[in-house]
Amino acid sequence: MIIVSGGAGFIGSHTVDELLELRMDVCVIDNFYSGSPENLRGYEKLRILNVDIRDFNSIFEGIKGEVEGIIHLAAIVSLDEARANPKLAFETNFLGTLNMLELARKLDVGRFVYASSVAVYGEPVYLPIDESHPLKPANLYGLSKLMGEQLAMSYMEEYGIDVVALRYFNVYGPRMRSGPYSGVVHIFITSLLRGEPVRIFGDGDQTRDFVYVTDVAKANVKSLFSNVKGAFNVGTGVETSINELLSLISDLLGVRAEVKYEPPRKGDVRRSRASAEAIREAIGWTPEVGIREGLKRTIEWYRRSVDVLNG
Repeated sequence: MIIVSGGAGFIGSHTVDELLELRMDVCVIDNFYSGSPENLRGYEKLRILNVDIRDFNSIFEGIKGEVEGIIHLAAIVSLDEARANPKLAFETNFLGTLNMLELARKLDVGRFVYASSVAVYGEPVYLPIDESHPLKPANLYGLSKLMGEQLAMSYMEEYGIDVVALRYFNVYGPRMRSGPYSGVVHIFITSLLRGEPVRIFGDGDQTRDFVYVTDVAKANVKSLFSNVKGAFNVGTGVETSINELLSLISDLLGVRAEVKYEPPRKGDVRRSRASAEAIREAIGWTPEVGIREGLKRTIEWYRRSVDVLNG
């Protein structure tokens, strides 16, 4: 059995898709704080444990059967949400990670994939960012992910659990979270589909490395079934500015965007671009979906998702 914490969420549900396509026995741990049962609809044999990862006893008592590996994705994933509620962020991202590692230790689980983040690097000293780049988070969210990553690596040294930490760059695609802490791709698409003005913090020339969610899910699964250990970037190596992103989305939607530029947000980095050579060499992973095609697929999903547009 493979455990996926946060398996009802954005990246988690796509990871579950990949595992079930391989006919794996999967157990999802999710309290549906940000995940949705809709993301897992149609899977009759899927096991779902509706508990909070901060509650170790409920997790431990709910797991039945032999566990081969854990993909730990459950987390507070928004910079803004971590800033607004740091206690929740650190309890979830650090204590929750500790609980999942303890589960792995007690059940003698051999493989553990940890969802880390580009935020562990902070403001880049150089580009592209490789795994040797200094780790200096610029915000509380990045710090919480770095602490979880370092804890996982300590468990690997102390207890022999093989850990892979995947440092995701900016993930986008179908099933993105809606609500006050949504990411920029979600906000742009839904605002334009509703005919609303688009807000951009700063001048819009700041860049990000946008990586499509199914590519990330494949990286999770390939890492789980490999024999590699350590930290790896998951990105495309392509820089896209926020202004360019808006232009692409506007073009694909066939609408003209009304833009309101606002002051930059504290903790936002200026530029970001991944070096993904290490993961390619280690497990043969390369991104398959380019930014334009990925946005096209994402927009098609949004147009079918009335609840998202009305939410």
